[in-house]
Amino acid sequence: MIYLDHAASTPCAPEVLDAMLPYFGASFGNASSLYSLGRQSRKAVEVARELAAAFLGCRPQEILFTSGGSESDNLALRGVLWALRDRGGHLITTAVEHHAVLHAARALANQGFEVSLLQPDRLGRITAAQVEEAITPRTTLISVMHGNNEVGTLQPVEEIGRLAQERGILFHTDAVQTAGHLPLAVRDLPCDLLSLSAHKLYGPQGIGLLYRRGGVPLVSQIAGGDQEFNLRAGTENVPGIVGLGKALELAFAAMQQGEPERLRGLRHRLIAGVLASVPGAELTGHPTLRLPNHASFRFPGIEGEPLLLNLDMRGICGSSGAACATGEIEPSHVLLAMGYTRAEAHGALRLTLGRHSTAAEVERVLAVLPPLVKSLRNLATA
Repeated sequence: MIYLDHAASTPCAPEVLDAMLPYFGASFGNASSLYSLGRQSRKAVEVARELAAAFLGCRPQEILFTSGGSESDNLALRGVLWALRDRGGHLITTAVEHHAVLHAARALANQGFEVSLLQPDRLGRITAAQVEEAITPRTTLISVMHGNNEVGTLQPVEEIGRLAQERGILFHTDAVQTAGHLPLAVRDLPCDLLSLSAHKLYGPQGIGLLYRRGGVPLVSQIAGGDQEFNLRAGTENVPGIVGLGKALELAFAAMQQGEPERLRGLRHRLIAGVLASVPGAELTGHPTLRLPNHASFRFPGIEGEPLLLNLDMRGICGSSGAACATGEIEPSHVLLAMGYTRAEAHGALRLTLGRHSTAAEVERVLAVLPPLVKSLRNLATA
């Protein structure tokens, strides 16, 4: 099998699994308990918090563990808007965000908050000038993702973060896709809140974190105990937290060893090969300002679903970059926001490389894809 859907999920690294296993067995204690078993778990949680803080260049007490990127996004948006609702209640975000942000923004709008949704250009990018123009005296929070999960486009978060700082506005970025691929020192971005998810960087599913700069007000979204500095109630997922810490440690080492550059080379070969061998193929997203491992295309004249199924029969796992609901493939909201029609957005393919991807696998895809697209086009016009 050739797995090219790392933007959806990554395999759990063996070192991560090994680190987690004791906390499913002998070291099963509740991290909030005072006896030795509980203290073992608490120590493991705090070691993982220190590893996460080292990865982001922040203080350990600025790390909040959550169930994943979606919860982190929701806690950032809902938590800040409700905490500062008396200061204006205006959120600025973009039409190409992950649904975790877009749906949270929609819920906030239904609750009386004001939401400005910025539209991207044809390459999926927004500008700091757009953000600046949308700012009003009531603006409380700006939320712009770092790298797009569907088309790979990188947003100018450093520039937007500096703008937010100058205006005294809080800034959140969803960095789920960029963790392990790009530097994420929060002081350099700069940002006040940042979301990560373990399963996008060879950690377990169901665990993530929210970086919250010290002093940023949040209203907890889960009622219960006083875990995570009284901001995220619930018994700690100790195995998951340990796995996230180990995954971040491994990701930092891989970045230091040049993994992003290796992936960028494979991505370049994949994009160049597809565009050269498939008539009418179009790269979606920005051609250079994109995630190192991300290639996304549009093939006029075919549907994404049969393309994916046929690739799967040939041992290649990819994605349409679209959400599947009630058995039907819906066109990507990202492509629609970028100006593609529903018909144009249906022929999308996303291929995302990972730590175990090889040049031979890329060449295999380049051998399989062109005749497959040709065959599907012939069937569509028959």
